[in-house]
Amino acid sequence: MIATLLGKKIGMTQVYDAQNVLVPVTVVEAGPCPVVQVKTVATDGYNAVQLGFGALKAKNATKAEANHAKKAGLAATPRELSEVRLTEAPTLKAGDVVTVTAFTEGQMIDVIGISKGKGFQGVVKKHGAAGGPAAHGSMFHRRIGSIGMRQTPGRSWKNQAMPGHMGTDRRTVQNLRVVKVLADKNLLLVKGAIPGANGDTELVRGAKKAKKA
Repeated sequence: MIATLLGKKIGMTQVYDAQNVLVPVTVVEAGPCPVVQVKTVATDGYNAVQLGFGALKAKNATKAEANHAKKAGLAATPRELSEVRLTEAPTLKAGDVVTVTAFTEGQMIDVIGISKGKGFQGVVKKHGAAGGPAAHGSMFHRRIGSIGMRQTPGRSWKNQAMPGHMGTDRRTVQNLRVVKVLADKNLLLVKGAIPGANGDTELVRGAKKAKKA
């Protein structure tokens, strides 16, 4: 069994751990994730499994998506698909289901998601620029200020921090601890915050850089 699942962010709450300490947690509905496709070195040049999550209405699934799911023996077309690379040949086969029991309490995990969109923002919010004086007379408060270098080189430097779109970026939060696994409800309680808004799709995997105890 692979320690990777697709899930949905439910929201945040707090629970007491075994030491009776109040812990802030994010609730993630992780799985169940059917295996839609299996790839091996012999057939595709690398080892991987494709996991599905959620279900589309039949009228909303394209013919290609529906036939792809049907080939794996699935009753419904998954709403989300994600491929998980493996170092060894997969033991799973198409149609198998990976559940939240792939994780254990106390395990360190990484959560990958898309951060909340914040629209067009200035440099003070986006890059933490100091801005100008707050007094009324300065007339320079939250603007970017000088970005040029006089006549030489006579241009702005590459990667100059500028106002622009903020958010909706793929982000990975590493080394989060699984506080509780609720297998009957397909829920993971993860200590701390994860990217995205409530209802967003998340990828939960075993920590790649787990800290040694």
